[in-house]
Amino acid sequence: MIVCCGEALIDMIPQRYKGKDMLRPVEGGAIYNTALALGRLGCTSALFSGISNDAFGQHLIHKLHESRVDTSYIARSDRLTTLAFVNLVNGHANYTFYDDNSAGRMLSSSDLPDFDDNICALYFGGISLINNPAADTYLSLAQREADKRVIVFDPNIRPDFITDPKDYRQRMDAFLEIADIIKMSDEDLEWFDPSPGNLTAKFQRVGRADTALRILTKGGDGAMGILSNGDVCSVSAKRVEVVDTVGAGDTFNAGVMAYLQEQGLLTKGSIGKLCKEDTSQALRYGAATAAVTVQHAGAESPWKDDLQFD
Repeated sequence: MIVCCGEALIDMIPQRYKGKDMLRPVEGGAIYNTALALGRLGCTSALFSGISNDAFGQHLIHKLHESRVDTSYIARSDRLTTLAFVNLVNGHANYTFYDDNSAGRMLSSSDLPDFDDNICALYFGGISLINNPAADTYLSLAQREADKRVIVFDPNIRPDFITDPKDYRQRMDAFLEIADIIKMSDEDLEWFDPSPGNLTAKFQRVGRADTALRILTKGGDGAMGILSNGDVCSVSAKRVEVVDTVGAGDTFNAGVMAYLQEQGLLTKGSIGKLCKEDTSQALRYGAATAAVTVQHAGAESPWKDDLQFD
């Protein structure tokens, strides 16, 4: 099983309805989206997050069940659900978050679950790693489990939401030191390392020298994987008509993890032995999954039977 650890929220998506501008509430959050996508791709997956008992929280839980995601690790509370107001510019999403005192943000160490031996990997990232107490709660969980399970980390950086860059960077550094798989977008990398230089060279300096796999996504220019032995592989993005990019990175991550799990490679004993062929196939599967998502409004990930991949 893969457990996705992080935020579940409501995206308020702008849309036109009968000639008027409106906001449509849609279940979302980077970690939540990834959990849904994994479930739909046929992976045994679960979500660990703080979710409200309010009406929004009930919708979040319902969609998890529909997508065959295990909800037994979720910490429920009467605090409110986080809201993310989405501003779309040429199909690219920017966000404004309302998160103070929310069910997700107030997650604490007392909410940490115990995991069974059948859990092979934990996935972290998103806005849940920005503000405490949740941010340090997730870090403590990752550090507790890093010797036993594959740690997958995608910071999915939202600069406008970061109030203490120094604290955030220190937490990112701590995750990078224990992660087996690190995924960043080119925008994430430029924020994390704004120094001039080649993206590949900069990305090779991220994390430990023996990090099993680093993945850099570059939007329409595809994705690149760097293995611990220095081998580099690249895949092209599928050419499709883009409606918006909401959830594209999340479903890409789900596709990569789903492929590795299906091949028996998403384990602590196997992840360090990845070869270029397996990595290229995993990246291609991730790209195919993301290509479906961007053709729809919002983070609507595909079911496995609907995915075209050869």
